[in-house]
Amino acid sequence: MKKITLGAFEELVLLSVGILENDAYGITIRLQLEENLKKSISLGALYAALQRLEEKGWVESSIGGITEKRGGRRKQYYKITRDGVFALNEVRAMRNSLFDQLPGNALNWLDS
Repeated sequence: MKKITLGAFEELVLLSVGILENDAYGITIRLQLEENLKKSISLGALYAALQRLEEKGWVESSIGGITEKRGGRRKQYYKITRDGVFALNEVRAMRNSLFDQLPGNALNWLDS
């Protein structure tokens, strides 16, 4: 079985691609992240993460049609793959397992 290595930012980008479904392209992914994280996201960092995710086979990209609004430039759309969903589920299971191992008293400080 292939080892799942998913950095925290990559995980957030992958989740955002999944949330946006058919409307996932650079700007919408960035806005989704900024809205949820309440912080500014660099487009350079975002595109680097998308490239790594695509190299891992966890997202696929496709080029959209020409639009007047963008001066004839095409959008690059991203879609989460089956392997990407699997990676997210593996990471979630690992996190849940670790949280479940926290001693009862440790959970009290997590709630405060």
